[in-house]
Amino acid sequence: METQKVKTCFTITFTPDQYQHAKLYVEDMSKHPQRVYWLGKEGKSKEELVIEQIAHRVLSGFYNNESLKAGKQIVRMDSMTY
Repeated sequence: METQKVKTCFTITFTPDQYQHAKLYVEDMSKHPQRVYWLGKEGKSKEELVIEQIAHRVLSGFYNNESLKAGKQIVRMDSMTY
């Protein structure tokens, strides 16, 4: 199977509730250092982990019960192949 690599940068918005939920999730994960969650996250600050969690949830649809809501949260997307 032939694949292509694409580098994509998203600009998203999020609510204070989404931030708080992600913060609590990261705090819970910090109690479990052996979980798969931590693979590739070495050296990241707590704030980076929280923002990464929000982005993951927005882009994967966890916060998007309605398709119009996703369109409002994803403000911009820039992509390039390499």
